[in-house]
Amino acid sequence: MTRLNGQIGWVTGGGSGIGAAGAKKLAREGMHVILSGRRTAPLEKLAQSIRDDGGSAEIAPLDVTDQNSVEEVAKDIIKRFGRLNLLVNSAGLNVKERSWEQVNAEGWNRVVNADLNGAFYCCAAVLPTMRQQKEGLIINVSSWAGVHPSRLTGPAYTAAKHGMVAMNESLNIEEGINGIRACALCPGEVATEILDARPIPPSQEDRDRMLQDEDLGDTILFVATLLARACVNTLIISPTWNRSYIHKDL
Repeated sequence: MTRLNGQIGWVTGGGSGIGAAGAKKLAREGMHVILSGRRTAPLEKLAQSIRDDGGSAEIAPLDVTDQNSVEEVAKDIIKRFGRLNLLVNSAGLNVKERSWEQVNAEGWNRVVNADLNGAFYCCAAVLPTMRQQKEGLIINVSSWAGVHPSRLTGPAYTAAKHGMVAMNESLNIEEGINGIRACALCPGEVATEILDARPIPPSQEDRDRMLQDEDLGDTILFVATLLARACVNTLIISPTWNRSYIHKDL
């Protein structure tokens, strides 16, 4: 029997990057994963890959900035399975025009709505069920930028990810008594497609030295397989070759 056999997990941002890597690892350990994201094709491709590998997965296309849609997906999951063991909030984005000189209200709202408000909508949608079942784990994929502000990520992304870390801790403050655990996962640079949206995308040499999505998949699995008595409030993980230390302007 695998470690997560029979458990139900919902992964937003599940079509690529950290969310997809986490979903693969969770499914290999027996969890049935529901994959959400804005693009149906990558979700279907990943779900089929998981099934081909012997795992169990389905898709629930979703834009996490749409509160009503979030609530509908959550209700459907609970109705069909009667429980939810894990929520991974991995949906997120950044804009290319991100510095104070460039960012405007539209860009700011786009980032905050996806990276912070969307995570809040998902948490709020699953908390009643987790309270009722007296257990549940929420992994909020924040960022190195959620604990270390930098010029590289811009004010909107930095603020949203700091907000996610604070929101995460408030979950532990209020919901730990209900058996609910929340982990703010704060990775440094990860070689995923979000890097292509940077004003100056990193070189392949730099990407090869970064964390890879599978490293974050392993990290998500580590948190998910801890006993219910253990809560990792915040987990910061970075590349050994950490450009934030080497290049102080990042």
